[in-house]
Amino acid sequence: MMYGLLWRALPGPVWLRVLLVLVLLVAAVWVCFEWVFPWFSEYVPINDNTVEAHP
Repeated sequence: MMYGLLWRALPGPVWLRVLLVLVLLVAAVWVCFEWVFPWFSEYVPINDNTVEAHP
């Protein structure tokens, strides 16, 4: 349903709608990599090791 609302909200013929959807998708991915993932990585201990090396 959400995709249908987005598709109907975009102006122009089909080729322009497809282009706009691709631009919006690229923009959403870019925002995630630039701001969301770096902010989120501060709160998730992904690099914490739980296995200690024995000499």
